[in-house]
Amino acid sequence: MVDPVTTRRITYWCLFLLIWAFVMFVRLLPIDIQAGGWPGPNWLILFAYAWVLRRPNFVPVLLAAILFFLDDMIFMQIPGLLAGLSLIGLEFLRSRARFSRELPFLFEWTMVAGTILCIMVANRLISALFVVTQPGFGLESFYFVVTVATYPVVVLISSQILGVRQAAPGEVDQMGQRV
Repeated sequence: MVDPVTTRRITYWCLFLLIWAFVMFVRLLPIDIQAGGWPGPNWLILFAYAWVLRRPNFVPVLLAAILFFLDDMIFMQIPGLLAGLSLIGLEFLRSRARFSRELPFLFEWTMVAGTILCIMVANRLISALFVVTQPGFGLESFYFVVTVATYPVVVLISSQILGVRQAAPGEVDQMGQRV
């Protein structure tokens, strides 16, 4: 029989996969849900970052890498560039998850915003290095603002509806191991 900790972890892996599938489904619908062509937030990155700061074991690296790469392929971006940068950002935040538990939400929000900004700047620089056409700077800046402004909504959905709450300092699971 599988222990409850493993069952819960696998359940959240499947839930993360379902969120990705729902976001892809909505983005692939043949309707224009974005008025005026304004970019919406990157929901996959926001959910991954919010979850990894709350419960790092709910977002496995391999699953995130596959989903980020599929996102690149489906929306015809440079294969693997944004996926790799997003994965680097995810692992950066994962390494700071234990320390960010004791800090206020504003610090977490700033840390996520800085990570997303670094990803966008690195993506833009690497694309420019290889002379790849890029969206306008104003459009990409607006995309950054919308993505960062949506982060508190994702945290609220994750914690209140989906139950991905931040572990308290020193909290242990049913097996007695630190969360």
